[in-house]
Parts: sequence; structure tokens; C-alpha cells
Amino acid sequence: MTHRCAWCGADPLYVAYHDTEWGVPERDPRALWEKLVLDGFQAGLSWITILRKREAFRAAFAGFDPRRVAGWGEDEVARLLADPGIVRHRGKIEAAIDGARAWCRIEDEEGGFTPLVWSFTGGAVRQNAWPSMAEVPTETEESRAMSRALKARGFRFVGPTICYAFMQATGIVNDHVVPCFRHAELC
Repeated sequence: MTHRCAWCGADPLYVAYHDTEWGVPERDPRALWEKLVLDGFQAGLSWITILRKREAFRAAFAGFDPRRVAGWGEDEVARLLADPGIVRHRGKIEAAIDGARAWCRIEDEEGGFTPLVWSFTGGAVRQNAWPSMAEVPTETEESRAMSRALKARGFRFVGPTICYAFMQATGIVNDHVVPCFRHAELC
């Protein structure tokens, strides 16, 4: 029997996400921005809701091309608010557009989004060894620091809990529990 982190349950989409994506170190700046945006949209919702809508989000947000999204205005906000395939929340939509603008500034003026978000663990994966999900924190000092840094640059919906979920999902931290088969694979 294959042991997995309990959070993915038995839903085939969730299991596939757990087994192939969650916790895999990501360094592509566009992919990192996509994940941060989706984690922001998840605030107050379950991740499976966002995962089921991910392809609609990709279509609605121009493949999560931050340079394209950065140029959007009220017409695009109105279009997105009318799109039943995504979470239609004005604040989150506007935050995504503002985040694209911040991403562009970081890429152009600060040496890149990837080095920034990975800097909170010194550029290396933080290898945790949690025996059970009950041990896994919802935020850490690193996620609080990331939250402060992103907010200072104009991002919204990037609180410490969202930042920690982002760190977990993008493999900045390995939070697969020790009994999970993915923990050893990602160490």
C-alpha cells in the first residue's frame, strides 16, 4: 500500500497533484507567480476548488503571463468577474493584476522573482521531517518574512499562511510527512 500525505484524500485529481507536483522544487519565475496567484485565490476556499478550476484560470489569465497581465485594466477585471470558470472575487482579481506588475518590477529591477522567493530558505530546499500532518505548521518565521517582503513590493493576498502553502507547493520546503512515499523521493 502506498502511503501519502492525508490531505490529498482519494480524489484522483488531488492524488495526481500530490504525487507529481506538490513539493517539487520549482524555480521557473512564471510558474512561481502562477502558484502564488492561485494560492491567493484559494484564501477562504479549499485547494481542490482551485485545482479543479486551474485550467480555466490559465485560460482567463493568459497562461499566467505576468507581463501581459500587468497591462490589464478595468475591462479585463470586468471580463474576469463575468467568467464562471474562475473564482470571481474583485479583490483577488485586482490583487493578481497588481501582483503581475510587482513581479515585473522584481524581474526587471531586483534580480528576479525566483531568487527573491527562494531567499527565505537560503536558496535551498528546507527538508522537514514531520511524522504526521498534525506536526506540520501553517506558517513559519520564513513565511512571515516572505509575506512582509511581498507586501512591501505591492502583492496582496500573501499572508504568512498563504506564503507557507506556496512554499510547500513549490518545494521551497519539503513538507511531505515522513511516512509519505514522496518525502524520501524529494529529499
